[in-house]
Amino acid sequence: MAEIIIIPSAQLDKTKWDACITNSNNGLIYACSLYLDAMATEWHGLIINDYETIFPIAIKKKFGFSYSYMPAFMQQLGFIGKQDFDVEQAAKAIISFVKYGSPYLNFSNSNFAEKNSCPSLSNYIIDLSKHYGGIKNNYKKSIDYSLSKAAKLHLNYEADENIAEAVDLYKTYNQLNMQHVTDNDYQSLQNLLVQLQQTQQVIIRKAISSKNKLLSIALLLKDNKRYYNLINYTTEEGRKSEANYFLYDNMLKEFSEQEMLFDFEGSDLPGVKSFYEKFGAVNQPFFHWHFNHLPFPLKLFKQ
Repeated sequence: MAEIIIIPSAQLDKTKWDACITNSNNGLIYACSLYLDAMATEWHGLIINDYETIFPIAIKKKFGFSYSYMPAFMQQLGFIGKQDFDVEQAAKAIISFVKYGSPYLNFSNSNFAEKNSCPSLSNYIIDLSKHYGGIKNNYKKSIDYSLSKAAKLHLNYEADENIAEAVDLYKTYNQLNMQHVTDNDYQSLQNLLVQLQQTQQVIIRKAISSKNKLLSIALLLKDNKRYYNLINYTTEEGRKSEANYFLYDNMLKEFSEQEMLFDFEGSDLPGVKSFYEKFGAVNQPFFHWHFNHLPFPLKLFKQ
């Protein structure tokens, strides 16, 4: 039997925690202690065998019970590190700690997902190790019109550092369809991005019209394995001029020939999925683990 403990974030050895993420092929930026400290109301860490495998558990409390949830701007967490752990033992440890949970597990947790009947969700990635021409060869033919139209309008591709602008534009555009994301979440995100910018882990790129008007903006996060497509916003004029196609084509060109992945962060929405697939992105599914062991009648409220 492996040694499994669950302890509050303040008691973790965060150097070992973050090293597990950095050194594991499934270590994603969302699970880093800095990210969790900024975005989670409270979190604990499950640790297997001295940080060989870790699992962040973000928690909130309701009716006196703790439950696991996914903080805003985190796509997938789950088990990071070695994947040869005892699935049943690990599941029991988590369920004994929180009776209700709905976490999203990362792409490498397929064995755990299969044994716990977790449905998969789509996430699209592109291997950036090829030269730009090799990446572009995988574009769908249907993208040609959009890139051609943008080229005729002489759009400009620019770097920027204005975090507040990117966050504010994204917040304004998504107020209706992302009502679960609070003002505090956006403020926490902005504070986090300021910290990550100091270590060159925030990248902002813009598509600008020939008249110097913002058409599209993207804010990416970066770690030692991926560029994460965290924020994207396109104006009405930008949509008409296919500025978002121009923007992502230029980013893929800029970041090509690196041993990195471009992570689009989703999605199963048909329009968004189609956009990513046009760039030749491939699906790397992740998983949704939902469990409910709350006592009656609280169990009914959470269904």
